[in-house]
Amino acid sequence: MSTFLGLAKWLRLALAGEDLAPFGQSLLQRAADDPSDSAALLDASIVLQCLGNAEMGLRLQREALGQQRQYRIRATTGPARLRLLALMAPGAIMANVPVECLLDGSDIELDLYYVSTDAPDPADLPEHDLLFVAIGESEANRPLLEAWASHLRDWPRPVLNDPRRILDVARDRACLRLQGWSGLVAPLTARLDRDRLRVLAGGEGGAGLDFPLLVRPLDSHAGQGLTKVDTPEALFAALDGQSSQAFFVSPFVDYRSPDGRFRKFRVVLIDGRPFAVHMGISDHWMIHYLNAGMDESAAKRAEEAAFMAGFERDFARRHDEALAAIHAAFGLDYLGIDCAETADGRLLIFEVDPAMVVHDMDPIDLYPYKPAAMHRIFAAFRALLIEAAECRTPGLP
Repeated sequence: MSTFLGLAKWLRLALAGEDLAPFGQSLLQRAADDPSDSAALLDASIVLQCLGNAEMGLRLQREALGQQRQYRIRATTGPARLRLLALMAPGAIMANVPVECLLDGSDIELDLYYVSTDAPDPADLPEHDLLFVAIGESEANRPLLEAWASHLRDWPRPVLNDPRRILDVARDRACLRLQGWSGLVAPLTARLDRDRLRVLAGGEGGAGLDFPLLVRPLDSHAGQGLTKVDTPEALFAALDGQSSQAFFVSPFVDYRSPDGRFRKFRVVLIDGRPFAVHMGISDHWMIHYLNAGMDESAAKRAEEAAFMAGFERDFARRHDEALAAIHAAFGLDYLGIDCAETADGRLLIFEVDPAMVVHDMDPIDLYPYKPAAMHRIFAAFRALLIEAAECRTPGLP
């Protein structure tokens, strides 16, 4: 098996401002010299996606997976403590839990196996102590999750992140599971096709929509195509500017803080225990960490540092009941949450998804407070894996 470097390597270089183009060219040359070098193709796929060339990157991924579905990242800090098999979905970087980032530089041997809906041939799979379903929920991934829920029932090793439960984090399902819990606001989200949305926007049949609304194309992330519309006319204009045929639609909840700014938090639950990932602060309602201007503002970073330092005694304690409710509602061993706080102090849920980006790759000169917080997450994830491998019964219940 040729050497596969994986997501953590390339993401770290990209976030450090390195020019990845020469690396991509070198990998493509390596694959040209040895057409059986699927690892070079898969690494080149990641590099091209980081460079913004998703179409070419996914084409290279298909070529790589046509040759080989298993890729190994060896333990780097001594003998492997355990062997983890992570089930992955073909697709873009955000299609899966960034498990390589969670285990970067660890003593866990990681095998990535890119699945299809077919039942696996045991001979194709590496020996492992534990299986982790790293597949994120999406329209493309739902058939994979449904198929593997069946495949894993009699699995000979313990399994983390039940695919049946991952299916429940879809935006229109998750909001229903979170209704009625104290301290939580989860705006109801409807999945509507273009024609039905136009009919409702026009108020035909007396079943109009209440504005303002958030409208996003199905399976979009990082704000791509997300639009806030205040009137039917604005909705029609938004639809005219989109090619998608299906959308998630939900009421907009104003989560502005008393100082007029918006604050968005990312939290992960590891075996139900919450950990802070980041806090973005912006003058605009649509916050994503990379567009929140955190690099440019020492004041924002100081506030984030205080949030992370006091997370357990402040945010986590204040929202203990709500976070426990989320864990109870989904029952996933590892889950990400994007959220905010409403004016009355409740936890406003934007999204729950195990495949959220979590890493320790921000520049340490700007974010000296982050490594300690991230390494707490990594240590808790490692502990979860070890405990599950040693204590859990095989297969899914």
